Amino acid sequence: MLVRAGAAGTVTLPGLRRLWRSGGSGAAACFPLGRALLGVRGAEAALLLQGLLTNDVTRLVAEDAAATLPRALYAHALNVQGRCLYDLILYRLHESAGEEPHILLECDSGVLDAVQKHLKLYKIRRKVNIAPCLDLSLWAVVPGERTGDVASSLAKCADQALILTPDPRTEVMGWRLITKKGANLSEVIPGSHIGNIQDYHRHRYKQGIPEGVKDLPPGVALPLESNLAYMNGISFTKGCYIGQELTARTHHMGVIRKRLLPVHFAAPLPKDSLPEGAEILTESGKSAGKFRAGGDELGIALLRLANINEPLCLNIAGDKVKLTASIPEWWPKTASK
Repeated sequence: MLVRAGAAGTVTLPGLRRLWRSGGSGAAACFPLGRALLGVRGAEAALLLQGLLTNDVTRLVAEDAAATLPRALYAHALNVQGRCLYDLILYRLHESAGEEPHILLECDSGVLDAVQKHLKLYKIRRKVNIAPCLDLSLWAVVPGERTGDVASSLAKCADQALILTPDPRTEVMGWRLITKKGANLSEVIPGSHIGNIQDYHRHRYKQGIPEGVKDLPPGVALPLESNLAYMNGISFTKGCYIGQELTARTHHMGVIRKRLLPVHFAAPLPKDSLPEGAEILTESGKSAGKFRAGGDELGIALLRLANINEPLCLNIAGDKVKLTASIPEWWPKTASK
């Protein structure tokens, strides 16, 4: 079931190498992610997901031999009001001739049961099997300065590594790796080392990449305000899916007044006393947005674009902590803000 990296191994990540330093070692850092994997297998697996997710899942299972198929897709599952329920990364497992399509869904581990119930609710009579993949491990791989071709060794490790693919959201997030549980990472990616997961989250926050229920509160976050279009997570041509109407209307109106942005605090944040959704204020006391999540001096916040160049602060237990917002380098250059 190895998905061979092939052309993906030739992808260069200049932006990533400029923005990230892997502990000074120059080797790839592999971060064990606390996210879950859910297997969706069957002839109608893609058809089921197509009606539930923002992206065009048929791209994973296209039968056009001339097409360059993606190995992974980013998508959100929305509720009927068009608000995010779950952020997902989909992976296509390679199957031999005659085998049923097999798609893996990566999700926040805290909502694994909820995602499974959500899929089964809409499964109805489709020939689809849905089950957690407890025998697999998920890794984020961030190449270092001297990593070279991180995909070159996979053909030798088919018994341990199932998928190695560029992160579908943006190149600054490196690669996603799925292995058998207990796989030896030094054999899968020679010269790599296990990184501290806090460093992975710091990198995410620095780049303004939301991931999981803290960054994207279920039933609260809106997909376009969460930069879903910037992260290749939505198709505006695929047809109907749950939550499409409001999302499509917002897109065609072209007015998005708030967006998730990376923020940098003047002082490290307290570890436990910061309430979720704490209000961010301008110097005059006007609401500029809400803090979502973070650690130390980095975080991610939903901010009004009209206020991002003003002095901002977060009120923590009566103390005002100053912060600055920034536009990520990986955003499309055509973005007005």
